[in-house]
Amino acid sequence: MSEDDVRLREEMVTHQLMRRGIQDKRVLRAMRLVPRHRFVPPAHRSMAYHDMPLPIGWDQTISQPLMVAMMTEALQLHGDERVLEIGTGSGYQAAILARLARVVFTIERIPDLAKHARLTLASLEITNVHVLVGDGTLGLPEHGPYDAIVVTAGAPRVPETLVAQLKAEGRLVIPVGDRVEQTLVRVTKTTAGVHTEHLGGCRFVPLIGNHGWPGTGPENAAE
Repeated sequence: MSEDDVRLREEMVTHQLMRRGIQDKRVLRAMRLVPRHRFVPPAHRSMAYHDMPLPIGWDQTISQPLMVAMMTEALQLHGDERVLEIGTGSGYQAAILARLARVVFTIERIPDLAKHARLTLASLEITNVHVLVGDGTLGLPEHGPYDAIVVTAGAPRVPETLVAQLKAEGRLVIPVGDRVEQTLVRVTKTTAGVHTEHLGGCRFVPLIGNHGWPGTGPENAAE
């Protein structure tokens, strides 16, 4: 780990996160410790700590650091949770979650991305993340229920399949809107029903699957 990388992460946390409202100390610590540059393709590695999303291939992106922190903070994790992530991508969000929860299951519909994420996570000796290939909109009921679920792609609506896999008082954080612009939504499952909060505007790639946007590809594969 180079001193430059440590400095860049500290600057990212101070200028991009803390100054823009991220307060959870555990989230800030995770963002300081996880090397984002390891999840970025070599061609874009020099921009790994910039305030922007970056391409990772297959028309997918690694999210802006602020958005990763916002979504993570909204999950309200304390350390012993079982978490499901929909949309593994590079594996960066899963690596952050791994430092904040007991176990993380993450689903990616593109097998090559899942393979790369597994390799990166293994190289960092992150052992409490399980990467699977499939249609994330179906969730992963065989490993649920979950204390928290995070969706890292924009959905046309909140999938009931995911709400059903939450524990009581579980939280689902998901971008909801059209294919270009969405609103970040937190759904909390209570004994009286579901409570929905709007957390602000965002932009994500579309959530493809049975309960998302139509598309082609390996979303129905399993591994």
